[in-house]
Amino acid sequence: MSTATGTHATELAAHAERFADLARANVTRAYPNAPMHLLTGPEDLVPPRTHHPAFHGSYDWHSAVHMHWLLVRLLRRCPRRVPRAAVTDVLDAHLTPAHLAAEAAYLRAHPSFERPYGWAWLLALTAECRALGGAEGERWAAALAPAAETVDALLRAWLPRATYPVRHGTHTNSAFALGLVLDSAAAAGRPALAGPVARTLRRWFTDDHTAPAHWEPSGQDFLSPALSEAEAMARVLPGPEFAAWLGRFLPGLDRRAPAALLGPPTVSDPADPQIGHLIGLSLSRAAALRRIAAALPDGDPRRPVLTAAARDHLVAGLPHTVTGDFTADHWLATFAVLALDGPPAGDGPFGT
Repeated sequence: MSTATGTHATELAAHAERFADLARANVTRAYPNAPMHLLTGPEDLVPPRTHHPAFHGSYDWHSAVHMHWLLVRLLRRCPRRVPRAAVTDVLDAHLTPAHLAAEAAYLRAHPSFERPYGWAWLLALTAECRALGGAEGERWAAALAPAAETVDALLRAWLPRATYPVRHGTHTNSAFALGLVLDSAAAAGRPALAGPVARTLRRWFTDDHTAPAHWEPSGQDFLSPALSEAEAMARVLPGPEFAAWLGRFLPGLDRRAPAALLGPPTVSDPADPQIGHLIGLSLSRAAALRRIAAALPDGDPRRPVLTAAARDHLVAGLPHTVTGDFTADHWLATFAVLALDGPPAGDGPFGT
């Protein structure tokens, strides 16, 4: 079990108890709920818990999954800062073999449900449980294994048909989700996924150049299309090749351009469910900027620019992660932890 060290990790520890309390409240809160279940008849009018006995809380399925990930991550990284017994009780109640078998069956029956964002978070949760280890982590990982296997199969079936990536800045963004899969696949016990995912990213993005980053952000983005793509390519291209690719894709970074990409967005109404996405954009950009900077060679003039921009985004987003407003509280803390502590499986250049 690793624990948090370093400047950002110290910040993570300072927020750990509050984030853990928030996540426990979220995953056990059944309503309000925004189900993504297609109603084919009155028999489908059932409580969310019926279809999703593990992931029925936290407003929607993907948020429930990544809030469970958040709980496990905090147990692993800040074990002395969280109420361990209370967190374990919640995870034991939700991550059972029967509940996860039902979740896996639902995914098989609805093969486009939560594709690809929710799939990626389920692999990330599995990876985090395996990384936690011990009797608890092994128990939860074993329960998750059928669902992870199902996601593996769904991804393999979908990738050859995904002719084009989705490039916008919300849940269906292809680069962000496949980046999470690359971070998590091996640690989730699905190492063979890395090859087809990396090949797909190269097929989609290798020839991209001159990204229209000056158009960002869109009004409801919580992901940066340009930075999500660049972060994904940092995972699959060797260092010198990535440095050259980035120069073609985002020219002008050494001159702090485009300013719209490197400065935090303006959030005029944090309580608005869509405008409030821009808080998450600050946090997801912070994580991406740090990853991209870490992938560049020492002495590259873009590194300090990206690192400073990451810090600016983190400072802008972090105060809004726990506000008492469920619109934001059901999801933002996860992205704060990504910004503070690195990739989901904890194996990237700034998550150890």
